[in-house]
Amino acid sequence: MDYLPLITVISMAIFSVIQAQQPYVGTAINNCSSSSTSNSILGYECNGQNRTCQAYLTFRSQTPYNSVSAISALLGSDPSQLSAINSVSGNAIFATNKLVIVPVKCSCSGQYYQINTSYLVRQNDTLLLIASVPFQGLSTCQSIRKQNNIDPSDDIYPGNKLTVPLRCACVTKNQSEVGFRYLLSYTVAVGDFVASVSTRFGADTGRTLEANNLSEEQPTIYPNSTLLVPLQNPPSSSQTIVPPPPPPPPPSTPISPPDKKSNKTWVFVVVGILVGTAFASIIFCLLYRKSKKKKESDSLEAFEKPEAKKLEEEPEEFSEMISTVAQSLKVYKFKELQVATDNFSASCCIKGSVYRGTINGDWAAIKKINGDVSKEINLLNKVNHSNLIRLSGVSFNDGHWYLVFEFAVNGPLSDWIYSNNIDGKFLNWTQRIQIALDVATGLNYLHSFTTPAHVHKDLKSSNILLDSDLRGKIANLGLARSAEGQDGEFSLTRHIVGTRGYMAPEYLENGLVSTKLDVYTFGVLLLEILTGKEVAALYTEENMNLSNVLSSFLSEENGQERLRNFIDPSMQGNYPLGLAVFLVRLIDSCLNKDPSYRPTMDDIVQSLSRTLNTSLTWEMSNNISGYQSFSTGS
Repeated sequence: MDYLPLITVISMAIFSVIQAQQPYVGTAINNCSSSSTSNSILGYECNGQNRTCQAYLTFRSQTPYNSVSAISALLGSDPSQLSAINSVSGNAIFATNKLVIVPVKCSCSGQYYQINTSYLVRQNDTLLLIASVPFQGLSTCQSIRKQNNIDPSDDIYPGNKLTVPLRCACVTKNQSEVGFRYLLSYTVAVGDFVASVSTRFGADTGRTLEANNLSEEQPTIYPNSTLLVPLQNPPSSSQTIVPPPPPPPPPSTPISPPDKKSNKTWVFVVVGILVGTAFASIIFCLLYRKSKKKKESDSLEAFEKPEAKKLEEEPEEFSEMISTVAQSLKVYKFKELQVATDNFSASCCIKGSVYRGTINGDWAAIKKINGDVSKEINLLNKVNHSNLIRLSGVSFNDGHWYLVFEFAVNGPLSDWIYSNNIDGKFLNWTQRIQIALDVATGLNYLHSFTTPAHVHKDLKSSNILLDSDLRGKIANLGLARSAEGQDGEFSLTRHIVGTRGYMAPEYLENGLVSTKLDVYTFGVLLLEILTGKEVAALYTEENMNLSNVLSSFLSEENGQERLRNFIDPSMQGNYPLGLAVFLVRLIDSCLNKDPSYRPTMDDIVQSLSRTLNTSLTWEMSNNISGYQSFSTGS
């Protein structure tokens, strides 16, 4: 039997399939020091039917790249084509995170397909951040380094102009023969799967797996990477709309009942039990309520008469305040708070004058305050943001105000980050970045979305509370005040108040307050989150300026090794060092002695948002690797 024709056919088939594939880059995007080219880390290989073709990219709109012109300039696309395919005008502004289709001319450059665009390096940029933040994984740090002949030991500096090769590809002959004409480089986001991406663009999941050298057994894809989607027709703007969630599963088929006689017997038994239980419960509840009313009456009797007297003596301030806030805040009777806190017993004390209480079955934090709280209540009554602790009610008794707040079950951030905490509480890298972003977002709300802008003035780890999901909420707005002067800056006539170590130099020296005061304080807080050390421990006899402490990590040859020893040891080295360096640079910019050179909170939110996305990608790949090592016993 002549096997040669059969072998030839099989060989041609295998070669044809291989030519239809581009290896999926996977988690190699995070290893910027690697020189391996075993996958598509440097780009997609020129194995297509043509050396030049029409291709498409996707991009999620983010400030400042949120307009037709800005996205076109960043990605080297024709703005008229971009506006046409997205069905918008040439001067359109896209909503944040809106998926945008970007038409490009893809060409072979040496061994790889790519589109070359340019990028001007900004403060605190690294190659990893450039690839994963502004370019969202459409390039890799390795390909940027190779394209610009940058040695791994070399740094990049603000103002440097880089050529950035973007990832695109042309269809192979094999793909063309089955009707495909275009390849879309889709930027993977958290929650994406090969099947969901394929369905979104009307592609066959099997063909998408094949195009990326993936299989049904190993279909995992990661954020900030690209997935090639083979298309028969150009993508359309309708495919950029977030698809609706899948319909709920159909109700399960009811189990066939047993015979009628046994069914009736069963029903009578259950009904009898239920009726008997209900009757007993009613009797018990009536007796319990009667007993409880008597106890409450006895225990609160001593407070009834004094409280009635207090209502007549309450200051005019109270009446005015209550009339202002009553429409949006609950005004509690003092005896309600006494019952909630077991008469403000020591067992309910959280810290100082803050008590934990139960109101209508829900936890609440009740804070006793002396003096004028009108400014704090008025501010808390106006603000509404998930990263600011919410005021739900007030009360007044015997000259004291009582503010009722939402309860943050995981307590203050200080209990979690300081290395000397005795409760064994621990935050990993990504949780720390998420909390930092939460705090920055809350401050940005105070700075940019309240009228007038407000400055917190007392930001510190003990004033950041963590909810059940370990999300950060800013508390204690007692020192907050509006930024009323020119450029939001004014001179204080009262004494300096706040926490030493956190306060900005211009505030300590001249009493000047602006939103940049909070930026400085946030930099100190971020340094504590990174190191696990209290601010007082960060100062040394040689360095009483935190910027001097940080400069050694950014300028010396062994700076990164010193940084490893400086970062919170409880993380045991489980963090991306490149992002840690970026964080130090961000902190350094926050601590600039000149407030005009500090970033705004909006700038910080953007930087930390990108850092969190990259951290999630790193964490996902790190967890997968850890699982594989554990599984193989290595």
